[in-house]
Amino acid sequence: MLSSLWKPEMRVEALTSTLEQRVLLNDLDLNLHMNNGRFLTVCDLNRVDLFIRTGLLALMLQQKWAPIIVRHTMDYKKPLRPFQKYTVSMSITRWDEKYFYATHQFVSRGKVVAEGESTAVLLGRDGVVPPEKVIEAVTARQNRTAVQAR
Repeated sequence: MLSSLWKPEMRVEALTSTLEQRVLLNDLDLNLHMNNGRFLTVCDLNRVDLFIRTGLLALMLQQKWAPIIVRHTMDYKKPLRPFQKYTVSMSITRWDEKYFYATHQFVSRGKVVAEGESTAVLLGRDGVVPPEKVIEAVTARQNRTAVQAR
């Protein structure tokens, strides 16, 4: 999460977070490969990276919005072994009147080892915050920040 603070800002037009990782010993299950639950935790790290780099985290704290995953699927194709390097990416592919939809992909040695999809909402004091409102707020914040930087 700390490394996200030094990465370039992520614009609303390109909502993809990519992280370089390595399988650590605390990621392993009894079969000595990365635990299926750890894959989902790493997807959370992608989300936090996106929240920080778009400025959404600051808005969530200010507005008291809470991110909630309502559905997450993952297809596991190949195991990730101890200390193996991998790249994980998450892209917000679309949104509708209620949900954000994201794809997740884990790649190691040029091969997809796992991929999945998640559906999320932001909850506010009055219920679900419409994604259009979130996108407008993030865009406005990014535009203000760009003007202040000049």
